[in-house]
Amino acid sequence: MGRYASSRNFGYGKQIKNAGKTALRDFYGQGHYGTVASHSQRWSQFAAWAKDEGVRDLAKIDSRELATAYAEHIQTLVEEKKLAVSTAKNHISTVNRTFLALRGDQHVNILPRDYVKNRSNIRTIAPAALDENRVQHTLSALREEGLNRGAAVLELARAFGVRREEAVKADLNRWSREANRHGSVNVIDGTKGGRDAPRWIPIGDMQRQALQNALAARPTGSANLIASHESYAQFAISRGGEIYKARAVLKEYNLPSYHDSRAAYACQRYEQITGSPAPVVTGERIASKQKDREARAIISAELGHGRLDVLNSYIGSSR
Repeated sequence: MGRYASSRNFGYGKQIKNAGKTALRDFYGQGHYGTVASHSQRWSQFAAWAKDEGVRDLAKIDSRELATAYAEHIQTLVEEKKLAVSTAKNHISTVNRTFLALRGDQHVNILPRDYVKNRSNIRTIAPAALDENRVQHTLSALREEGLNRGAAVLELARAFGVRREEAVKADLNRWSREANRHGSVNVIDGTKGGRDAPRWIPIGDMQRQALQNALAARPTGSANLIASHESYAQFAISRGGEIYKARAVLKEYNLPSYHDSRAAYACQRYEQITGSPAPVVTGERIASKQKDREARAIISAELGHGRLDVLNSYIGSSR
């Protein structure tokens, strides 16, 4: 493993970008120049993203968790129409191959199809997080394990429809002020894909309770859920981080992911707006076409998406 005595980046040097390129050259036996060049170019983008997330040494982060977070990032770029499906799949494949070269094993094996799908993809199973009892039991279990911040992330995702990173990085002080002044909060921290359009989420009892619990769970002196001594990667991606530990509790209560709560938010908002359950809940669209279209436009903006057809993967088909 690696060329150097240091264990940093699996022995391939201090820089993630260069470590991956060197490992790829070794993996391909100093041949296959075109393949190495293509993987290296895509790996450079991964390295830049990882650096922005606070990752400096791949050997200190769970490789699979980091690769999964990157796949979610790529997924968002596709949803925002900033990256073609074929290109996105190549990015994820490159991460798999480069980690194989770096680690010498297949610990990282992310299936591109799990994150990058054709626009025709339609959700056919209702989100598990629509079950309020299940969510509340999960929150209680997380808090009993001392994972209060992990519970706050889940509750914020369910109440506000935010992504995991958006929940972790949310400026809770600002959210509290906006909730009191405007009856809604603007999601701008930790957003993906470079979006800067306003995302005002209306405040109800569920949102106020989630915000109150998050404020109570945040570390002393911090505006968000990240402590002053840690990075986002240490909290949300690393093997010893709270989100990593919390995920096991979610699975125990049959909540597949934090993202599932985002879909549950979309389904609940659809019913609030149209007066009818989301198509994925009933198996068909019950609301009129006009109401369905209006609801999709509102929810799409609240989730931070630029295209209405993305909602198919959250609430089901409009047909």
